Amino acid sequence: MIMPQCLQSREQRLANSCLIQLGKGYILDLFPLTPGRHVSQFGINIFTLMPNNSLSEAKPQALRDSGTFNPGHAKVRHTLFQNSEFFDPRDLPQLKYETLRSVQKDGYSVAKAAREFGLSRPTIYQSHAHFQAHGFAGLLPAKPGPKEPHKLTSPVLAYLKELLQAEPSLKARQLAVRVRKRFQLKVHPRTIEKALNPKAKRGRQK
Repeated sequence: MIMPQCLQSREQRLANSCLIQLGKGYILDLFPLTPGRHVSQFGINIFTLMPNNSLSEAKPQALRDSGTFNPGHAKVRHTLFQNSEFFDPRDLPQLKYETLRSVQKDGYSVAKAAREFGLSRPTIYQSHAHFQAHGFAGLLPAKPGPKEPHKLTSPVLAYLKELLQAEPSLKARQLAVRVRKRFQLKVHPRTIEKALNPKAKRGRQK
């Protein structure tokens, strides 16, 4: 027979109540139903205790549901994300922000940031363009539904328009090469054509 342990605080003793530990995750709160009577008459409240790691187990699923889970979290080497309760390598927007901050404020090269934070260089360039155009919201996954080509962000489109103003004879294929060199982004020439001239006829560029 397992004898219950009665856990009483000073306030509980004054109220003639008693907490009884029944087992893992359950506690009984016993209290007199009628003041002044013998404490053998009790009302019973049952409390279910939440496991200590319940929140940490719920976070990865929440990140997956929101599309912000970093599948490459094991590649993150930066000391900020090692054994930290705040910096989470699974949290992709946070990881992208700290990557950009290391480049802008700590003087990291893009190559070094890619190694330390486990992100590819094209991802870092793209994140920078999104952050410049939309702030932190640009680091979040795009909402579902009709949208413009995700690679042609505002900075990329502005760059394309500047190129065309300076060199009006440039073709879409040439523009795609310039974009790849400048932003480390591979964009199909047809995508550029449609972005710059939505009314352009469909068909393969010759």
